[in-house]
Amino acid sequence: MHNFCTNAPKLVMAGVFSLAMLSAYGKTPVQTTASAPAETATAGMPSISETRDIAEQGYIYGLPIVMTYAAMYEYAVDRDSGQFKAPFNHILNEHRVFTYKDTTLVTPNSDTPYSLSFLDLRAEPVVISVPAVEKSRYYSVMLTDNNTFNYGYIGSRATGNAPGNYLVVGPNWKGEKPAGIDKVFHSSTDFSLVAFRTQLFKAADMPNVIKVQSGYKIQPLSAFLHQPAPPAAPAIDFPKANSELVKINFFAYLDFALQFAPPGPEEIAIRAQLARIGIGAGKHFDFNSLDPAHKRAVAEGMQAGQKKIMARINDAGVSINGWRVASWFGERAFYHGDWLLRAAAAQAGIYGNDAAEAMYPMTRWLPNGDIIDTSKHDYTLTFLPDQKPPVNAFASLTMYDGKTQLLIKNPINRYLINSPMLDQMKLNKDGSLTLYIQHASPGKAKESNWLPAPDGPVYLVMRLYWPKPATDALSIFPLGKGTWNPPGIVLVK
Repeated sequence: MHNFCTNAPKLVMAGVFSLAMLSAYGKTPVQTTASAPAETATAGMPSISETRDIAEQGYIYGLPIVMTYAAMYEYAVDRDSGQFKAPFNHILNEHRVFTYKDTTLVTPNSDTPYSLSFLDLRAEPVVISVPAVEKSRYYSVMLTDNNTFNYGYIGSRATGNAPGNYLVVGPNWKGEKPAGIDKVFHSSTDFSLVAFRTQLFKAADMPNVIKVQSGYKIQPLSAFLHQPAPPAAPAIDFPKANSELVKINFFAYLDFALQFAPPGPEEIAIRAQLARIGIGAGKHFDFNSLDPAHKRAVAEGMQAGQKKIMARINDAGVSINGWRVASWFGERAFYHGDWLLRAAAAQAGIYGNDAAEAMYPMTRWLPNGDIIDTSKHDYTLTFLPDQKPPVNAFASLTMYDGKTQLLIKNPINRYLINSPMLDQMKLNKDGSLTLYIQHASPGKAKESNWLPAPDGPVYLVMRLYWPKPATDALSIFPLGKGTWNPPGIVLVK
């Protein structure tokens, strides 16, 4: 649903913890900042059952935080990661859409070229400036902090297509809105992601997208106000993050990330529980210092947490014709302490949009519950003439590998079918549109409507950008009761 979605780092997406890895878990230390003294979890541990429960809760609570730290490290810290985008408070404009080569995030969006920036808000706020964008082109700027709370939007739906200047402030900032600023957005963490999505109509439209992207700007507030800059924030020794390191020392990464995320009222209880087993801001969870029984309890708790997350994904929202349709993403108040929903959202596709900005029906199943497996069968999906997805912007259907949730290398370099591509599609005589979902080409006559699939199970995600509200004649809202529903996928052979 990534969104960015929809865009989660692959390193923790698949439920990586098991009892078999106990001998490896905790061997690689994660450094905290130089100024933060290390603490270890040794004496005074709770009972085995309590430790297991706390580890389970902590894994669920911490998964999105660790995932977003890992993405930030690869995108903004490690220039040798292979996925590096830009240093903090700088924008990388992607003059392309994501492909199978982009592997940091699962379920990546391949609809809209991204402009991405991770913000460091410790020293001072940052100003985001956007240009005038033609009314026919949808764009959005999603502000997501390292708690994965979507705390604000700029763009076609939220603020319109006029130019503007917007201030993003960190959790410790206190001040008034400066002159020349249209709105102030508050991040709950010191670091934050800004994800610009700019609609691409077709490949030949890319120069126009680049022109829009060139108008996006990020600068410190002092520069915007033409004032002297405040002292720089202290340097940070960011712990290296990759798939193996996160697997073997998950809670040490959570310790590190929590230093930059002051707790909200609904986090006090869970953080107090985590502190009982030595996890928290500025601490260093030392798995190896635990006795064997507590080690096993921690690993079992994390494993149980992962099972609950996957179950929540599979049960989220409502099931419609085999599609799961849910509202996954939002601000702090949206989650209201529902850490399992937040973890499921991150696992399913971190950095997704609020429901008002985009909806993400997703499926791995036929309407009867059978798994869609294109190594064994061919399938179709048909939209009736009066049942096209109801959106103010555009809609798309993206194919992912069901095992990895990544885009699929294929002979026609097609990862999705979206609204701007409809003039290339062949309609049926009654005006309906049939898409061919299969591993091998359906033949030249049908290839225009082919969505290439993996040689195995699939994961399909619809994206409805700026969906029509419930008051419209055709709408996906309210979920499960709307006047439009995604049609079911049909097994052909």
